[in-house]
Amino acid sequence: MDFAFSTNAFRQYDLGEAIEILGDIGYDGVEVLLDTPHLYPPEATTDEVEGVREALDDAGLAVSNGNAFMLTAIEDFHHPSFLEEDTSYRQRRIDYTVSALETADALGVEHISIEPGGPVPDGRSRAWAMDTFEAGLREVLDVAEKVGVDVMVEPEPDLLIETSDQFLELADRIDSPRLKCNFDAGHFFCVGEQPADLVEKLSSYTTHYHLEDIPASREHEHTQLGDGGMDIEGVLDAIAADGYDGYVTVELYPYEETAAETARDAMAYLTDHGWT
Repeated sequence: MDFAFSTNAFRQYDLGEAIEILGDIGYDGVEVLLDTPHLYPPEATTDEVEGVREALDDAGLAVSNGNAFMLTAIEDFHHPSFLEEDTSYRQRRIDYTVSALETADALGVEHISIEPGGPVPDGRSRAWAMDTFEAGLREVLDVAEKVGVDVMVEPEPDLLIETSDQFLELADRIDSPRLKCNFDAGHFFCVGEQPADLVEKLSSYTTHYHLEDIPASREHEHTQLGDGGMDIEGVLDAIAADGYDGYVTVELYPYEETAAETARDAMAYLTDHGWT
């Protein structure tokens, strides 16, 4: 497997500078934040996309994933979501995700990660939320199948799809070869699952991994590798045993104030434990 680092920790840096730093540290790849202040698809120009390509070439890096989860260009991480009561506001998430697919295609990125529906509005049933998410996701997947880019739903605590079983329920509802899973190990740990035990279970859908540590309390707080309560080694051992040869992206977005140092420390952890 190869290791990447997500630029969502580098929101105080220009994207080109973040790519250069991560290349110097020794990562194999970089997850590009498809949001401001990096590469926001609805406003990204051909020249900007080409500039990212050049920065990647100069740094000797590939793109591990296009992160189309966060949407601070409009509101915040989770809004607008696929589950907004206001249909026009909900459509903004759908339209953004379609733009993200097109930008990923222009960059030669194989997949994007998206939020798992979003927070279920007060007073709405889970059945309504699943139907609403499915409708929006089908619209997105129609484009994904045309451009040849996978859409990876990323289960997350307190959102519609939190657990491995809930992801598989969604996958059973939608018959598309472009629907995949962004396996975030910390998120599964937060909701009481053991991520190492899920690797084989979700293997046929997993095309990318997110890795971070999580406090032993299982509070949803992305924590530096080795500083929390997760069995990081067990997770990586399970991924390796499954024969996965894609990217594992370290995602430590809360470390915005110390992004470069945090990325170096994460690489040091991986190196010290024999993974790089």
